[in-house]
Amino acid sequence: MIQGTTSSAGKSTIVTALCRIFVQKGIDVFPFKAQNMSRNYMHTNTGKRISSAQFVQAHAARIEPSELMNPVLLVPETDVGSEVVILGKSYKYMKAREYFEYKSELKEKIKEIYDEISSKHELIVIEGAGSPAEINLNENDFVNTGMAEIADADVLLVTDIDRGGSFASLYGTVMLLKEEDRKRVKGFIINKFRGDKSLLDSGLKMIEELTGIPVIGVIPYTHLEIVDEDSLIEYRKHAHCCFDPVMLEDEIERLAGIVTENMDIDKILKMLEE
Repeated sequence: MIQGTTSSAGKSTIVTALCRIFVQKGIDVFPFKAQNMSRNYMHTNTGKRISSAQFVQAHAARIEPSELMNPVLLVPETDVGSEVVILGKSYKYMKAREYFEYKSELKEKIKEIYDEISSKHELIVIEGAGSPAEINLNENDFVNTGMAEIADADVLLVTDIDRGGSFASLYGTVMLLKEEDRKRVKGFIINKFRGDKSLLDSGLKMIEELTGIPVIGVIPYTHLEIVDEDSLIEYRKHAHCCFDPVMLEDEIERLAGIVTENMDIDKILKMLEE
């Protein structure tokens, strides 16, 4: 499972890259995000709505997009409410408080869906939402620590160093987790790094000593023409690049190459074997 210290840390991008990398290694992989809040969505071949991120991840995994990849999609309509889309179909508009209370009913459904897909696929790459350290939202959670528990998944925690405060974000996130959730975190990923990587070395060593968790990747800042699910993007993208299948394929291959070069993939594969 890929979790992040913040929104727009790079969770979707890392999941996309890993889906392609695992497929290249002959692994049957299925992307999954239990709940997504996004105005950017696509339609499957059966007309079901899922987040654009899971649509792209399906392409990376070389499988057909499915509503099972994103069972709950929240499409914001106001500052306090969203359209709730369940398994690709509109359910109803809910204000935040109403949805928060509804989550307890959804959690068992998410477990059933996860059990179904995990019985059919060799590997599920799960994406979290926002940050697992949003402790006010932990009750009945099924997208961050709650999802990791459902799947009994190891976690890689990604942070966006371009925005600053990454070491504090990594440390603070880990320290706010319950002990059982903290034990699931097996590695840190520093994303969107610019500059001389050797200048990071002392910081990487200190964060590893403070948390006991290794840094398994430092991914360089890269412009990618892949549609974003979040609004926190740094530059305007070319719309035709985001949806043209040939150009999307080229970008996914480029992304997978960059991540392979800058992340300890062998350590991840060993983790899966264990």
